[in-house]
Amino acid sequence: MGSQQPQPAPRVSIIIPSYNTAHLIAACLDSVFAQSFQDFEAIVVNDGSPDTAELEKVLQPYRDRMVYIKQSNKRAAGARNTAIGRARGEFLAFLDSDDTWLPNHLESQMKQFEVDPALGLVYANAVLIGDPARQIEFMEKCPSAGEAGFEALVVERCQIPVSTVVARKAAIVKAGGFDESLARCDDYDMWLRTVFYGGRAGYNRQVQARLADGRPGSLGVSRARMAEAYWLILEKADQKLPLSAAQRKLVRERAAKIRAQYLLEEGKNHLSARDFAKARERFSEANHYLRRAKLSLVLFGLKVAPNATSRLFAFWTERHNGAPAGGR
Repeated sequence: MGSQQPQPAPRVSIIIPSYNTAHLIAACLDSVFAQSFQDFEAIVVNDGSPDTAELEKVLQPYRDRMVYIKQSNKRAAGARNTAIGRARGEFLAFLDSDDTWLPNHLESQMKQFEVDPALGLVYANAVLIGDPARQIEFMEKCPSAGEAGFEALVVERCQIPVSTVVARKAAIVKAGGFDESLARCDDYDMWLRTVFYGGRAGYNRQVQARLADGRPGSLGVSRARMAEAYWLILEKADQKLPLSAAQRKLVRERAAKIRAQYLLEEGKNHLSARDFAKARERFSEANHYLRRAKLSLVLFGLKVAPNATSRLFAFWTERHNGAPAGGR
């Protein structure tokens, strides 16, 4: 008898990083195997998860239908790169292990490539699953308008939820893969580079996924860290991408705005901690860019009556709370 013939490569490789999601990944995988489009392989990467014993127990019924990789922790970017290195498909579909797809997701996304073969990446709308009383669609919170080109991603006129993305593997590889040095927002950095290097993006307003919207930790700290991550990614783009003069101007203007937002959020955090000196320092630096009259009043108040100003600012912030620039 001759040697066994190798299995033909699937069209799509599904990339699923897992870290502390043993209690959620069964729902994720059930949504994968319920897809109307079935020409895929599913790759789950256990990214050094502390719940490995429970995770492997949950994965056991799926093991003959998926590729399982276990590695030391490299964060989401490293887990995705590992899976991409093993992927056999022409296309990559990204799905976080705490998210789920609707049954027509892959079929719908693959049709977009058939309609427009020049596309390098497609994404879709999704429902944000958090408080059941206030579920909203991703594109209601983070709109996409017009063509999803490099400039649109820089100013966030178009925003891409990672668990709806299907991309040509060649486009992701050409852009250099995910940056494992980034602590957060590595997906935003990836899409920026993919589109910059010619992987044209398209999108679908149809809801195709359910995304976990809850994030642990302080909301204020989270806002500051998100703004910081966006600012640093834009600075990286300025330094490393061969931008045109117009693109460089746009990236620098946006980076300055996001940096000011980061400083504002940091100032709020210092004010909450009653560190008035650091709060004034951050607010002052932010206001060099923002030039807001109310912030100037806060700075004056922190100089002459910090305790009263802190209470008034907390009250005002509570009433006018909103997502920071760069936040998603």
